Amino acid sequence: MALIDRLILTIYKYRAQELIVAPGEKVTLAIGESRRSVSAEAATRQQVESLLREILPGHLATAASEDGSHEFPYSSPSGSVKVRVERGRGTLRLRAIPMLGDGLEDEAAGPAQSAGDKISPAPAQESNPAIPAASDSRHDPRHRSPLLSTIVDDEAGRSSPLSDSAEPEAGRAAPPMAAAAAPVRAGGTQAMEELLTRMVREGCSDLHLCTGTAPFFRRDGDMVPLREAAPMPEAEVRELLFSITPRIKREEFETRHDTDFAYEIPGAARFRCNLFVDRMGVGGVFRQIPSKVPTAEQLGLSKHILQLCELSKGLVLVTGPTGSGKSTTLAALIDYINRNRTGHIITIEDPIEFVHGNQKCLLNQREVGTHTEGFKEALRAALREDPDCILVGEMRDLETIAIAIETAETGHLVFGTLHTNTAASTVDRMIDQFPADRQNQVRTMLSESLKGVLSQTLCKKKGGGRIAALEVLLVTPAVSNLIREGKAFQIPSIMQTGKGLGMCTLNDALMDVVQKGLVTPKEAYFKSVSKSEFRALLERNNLKIDAA
Repeated sequence: MALIDRLILTIYKYRAQELIVAPGEKVTLAIGESRRSVSAEAATRQQVESLLREILPGHLATAASEDGSHEFPYSSPSGSVKVRVERGRGTLRLRAIPMLGDGLEDEAAGPAQSAGDKISPAPAQESNPAIPAASDSRHDPRHRSPLLSTIVDDEAGRSSPLSDSAEPEAGRAAPPMAAAAAPVRAGGTQAMEELLTRMVREGCSDLHLCTGTAPFFRRDGDMVPLREAAPMPEAEVRELLFSITPRIKREEFETRHDTDFAYEIPGAARFRCNLFVDRMGVGGVFRQIPSKVPTAEQLGLSKHILQLCELSKGLVLVTGPTGSGKSTTLAALIDYINRNRTGHIITIEDPIEFVHGNQKCLLNQREVGTHTEGFKEALRAALREDPDCILVGEMRDLETIAIAIETAETGHLVFGTLHTNTAASTVDRMIDQFPADRQNQVRTMLSESLKGVLSQTLCKKKGGGRIAALEVLLVTPAVSNLIREGKAFQIPSIMQTGKGLGMCTLNDALMDVVQKGLVTPKEAYFKSVSKSEFRALLERNNLKIDAA
């Protein structure tokens, strides 16, 4: 059940004329002339935007992000409502108005409750079967947001929980791919959140749900099946996955057979989610994102790396294979700028992972597919939004790379990511994206705009956990000349001689964590790209790879 469905349930339960959700205010019901709170706390803008994203039709995604009033119908398990989105001058208001004849008695059926009437729970057997009976789940609050957890009874001075047990209305059409699958229920949300919470509690980074197998956790880099769990049929997997998938993303999944989104359990953690279809059926992968942004000091980033955050313009890339911690390093760099500079930061992500608050900087986070159509569109728009620093979550195509380089040249500090294994290969990878007749021009532009490349890999630590080995390339005049002349293959030699400037090759970074006793020689050898060179480096330091 979508979060807003639990609020819509209260409209029909208490026969209200309107539900109002706005940042900085408690969620309220309009009942006759009175206004009654239905949340224990004021809503945040992020919570209101999240509620809206769950139900916003795809064709309104762009329009509803602009100032003005936008309306669309929404059908919840409790009944249908007309949703009105009002934006203007930094304000946002979400109104849900019940549609007459769909579960709510119209005025002709009887007088509305007066302002002085006390709100009391509806009897167990409602006269209107479209209104589901509420079940008392006060002793199982794990799957409710604090914003949505209680209906405040002002006169009695006590609160009663919202119902999370409403079933989908009879005869409601199922999505195209959902035929013969179990319906999405609040129970699915509870079970899904229990799995995610367990993943966090046991210190795992990922949860994998696949048709025909038991759930798997990734712990310290290894895939571990969930103890005591049985293989899950497709209907069960689908119910779990769809129970937390926003409606717009569910529609995208039905069309494309994969989708990405973020999900948050308040007070626990945030998760990057991917749904897909394989030969067995539906599946999903959920990556844990810590609720607190790690600092550069906690990650042990060197002063030479942090000096990149003090630049007024230029391009800084964080690279590495999937799951190497690029997002964490980038979040720490953005946090450092946020704490130490006074400027405007824009992040463009798919989806938003780490959530930043304003500190010394003004920080806007935009999500591809929700707040913007794509990376290149958002990057173009960012040039008109007075930024000092721009984070591009992924440089996927030629046009995005070209705009990022031009943006860095025109006086902005740009951070981006690429899926490359070494700093030197990053330079060639960017240039090779362009047609041959443009590559000389791009080399010249890149030699002037590129300021640094951080290439990292995660290694298993002795005793559990993981640590990043970080290759650092800082673009000096010598490196800039090599890029301009098309001699990127000579960059590793410059990095060897530039250690005093803060540069570090991947092999040297791996050897450093081995000598500190954090990582075994075998694990470091496994993560090395130039294995013959790393083996020789181990032998020179009287270290041997474990024969096992």
